[in-house]
Amino acid sequence: MSRLRQSGLLVVGILVAGMALAALTGCSGPALKSFAGSWGQTAKGQPNLTITDDGSFQGTDGCNRLTGKGSISGDSFDFGPIASTLMACSDVDTWLSQAQTAKVDGTVLVVYGNSGHKIGTLAKQ
Repeated sequence: MSRLRQSGLLVVGILVAGMALAALTGCSGPALKSFAGSWGQTAKGQPNLTITDDGSFQGTDGCNRLTGKGSISGDSFDFGPIASTLMACSDVDTWLSQAQTAKVDGTVLVVYGNSGHKIGTLAKQ
């Protein structure tokens, strides 16, 4: 094989390796959303949620205490089974207890229910 051809193959190999590295680096950068932190309001009757780095969460739907452990899949937080107290509260919308997944949109946690429809939002505290 000629030196010129070997040099050309080496350059192509370096370019391909560089593009692969750039693609992999892009996946671990700003595209990953941070779910950890406190979301919602702390006023009585208002939903709030705290998610830790390991996916554990706790909070309230405004009436009942909620706790569990979820996982991150791509740009979604998937709530695991939610353990909850079962108190009856009048004039409180307990939508957060129906959470299945969530996504971060700026400084807002958008929460989705069973069928993938949006059921509510919680602002970052």
